Amino acid sequence: MPPSCSLGRSVLVLPQPWSLQGSVPPARGLPPSDTWDPGCVPGSPSSHRSGSRAGLSPEAVQLKAGLQREAGSCRGWDSTQQAWGPLAWCPPRGLKKMQSSLKLVDCIIEVHDARIPLSGRNPLFQETLGLKPHLLVLNKMDLADLKEQQKIIRHLEREGIKHVVFTNCVKDENVKQVIPTVTELVGSSYRYHRGEHVEYCIMVIGVPNVGKSSLINSLRRQHLRKGKATRVGGEPGITRAVMSRIQVCERPLMFLLDTPGVLAPRIPSVETGLKLALCGTVLDHLVGEETLADFLLYTLNRHQLLGYVQHYGLGEACDDIASVLKRVAVKLRKTQKVKVLTGTGNVNVIQPDYPAAARDFLRAFRSGLLGPVMLDRDFLQGRSAEEP
Repeated sequence: MPPSCSLGRSVLVLPQPWSLQGSVPPARGLPPSDTWDPGCVPGSPSSHRSGSRAGLSPEAVQLKAGLQREAGSCRGWDSTQQAWGPLAWCPPRGLKKMQSSLKLVDCIIEVHDARIPLSGRNPLFQETLGLKPHLLVLNKMDLADLKEQQKIIRHLEREGIKHVVFTNCVKDENVKQVIPTVTELVGSSYRYHRGEHVEYCIMVIGVPNVGKSSLINSLRRQHLRKGKATRVGGEPGITRAVMSRIQVCERPLMFLLDTPGVLAPRIPSVETGLKLALCGTVLDHLVGEETLADFLLYTLNRHQLLGYVQHYGLGEACDDIASVLKRVAVKLRKTQKVKVLTGTGNVNVIQPDYPAAARDFLRAFRSGLLGPVMLDRDFLQGRSAEEP
């Protein structure tokens, strides 16, 4: 039985990593471990490094609280479902507004991050909006390692998702496939009371910060030669309400509804929550930049993605997040003065700015400077064993 990371009553077990915080090749002779411990960040109590079940580390409490606030519900640990979940949950206002607009819609486009194609999607979308034709757009393909793209498609097909398009809305890659696919889906489905309408109306949904607004703007550039119609940004929460119809195509005449991102009411595991946070669906400060940087280092090392070593000139891979952030801070000259009380009075000491280094580490990952990454690789490998 592999050791586990204790977060109160939630236990995270990750298969076959090489070390506790971020793994490095076995040749370095590090002791094996099967967990990533969210308590093992700079300044965390050492008792949590050993997997103590006495209580939650401050970082673990902050992680849970941040994900709970982002989901927008009164949440707690559901011992029956063995998952974080709402104690008395009701759909957020954004989802209610989407439901009320369904009668005006011919098709649903769900946008998700291509780095986590198999995890983090909101299951309520399928439950509440599932009667309409559905297209899944996996955006930010330029940041994802898609060597196993066919496995991803086969897995999604087993879940009932038969229409998938990979896109990069920043550079308009594969965006031209969206309109023909939607036209075919609407043409082969019954439009009910919208049969007399000439124009098509499409609703764009997804979790926060996956590129819904960017997709709309990209479609307008491709088909109308026009600029931005919706605001975009590198953090969640830019779109805060279901917007009015936005034209994206002349032939066929097509309008899109932009919607706010809605997280799932239950985050099934700590690992899924951290993957979502790494992709920017949750504001970093709600989880903790250093906690996210620790999990990122663990993930990169575990999958032998050592681009960070060259990017920051570290010389070799390292599994200690405090050491990595210290060297990053020194390299980037991100330091801070701290007053230390001594027997002779206050002394100003220059220390590495760990939060600033963690933010730069996360920014480099999200902008692709550390190379393409597939955060769901373990899930794909687990599925591959079941395939003929």
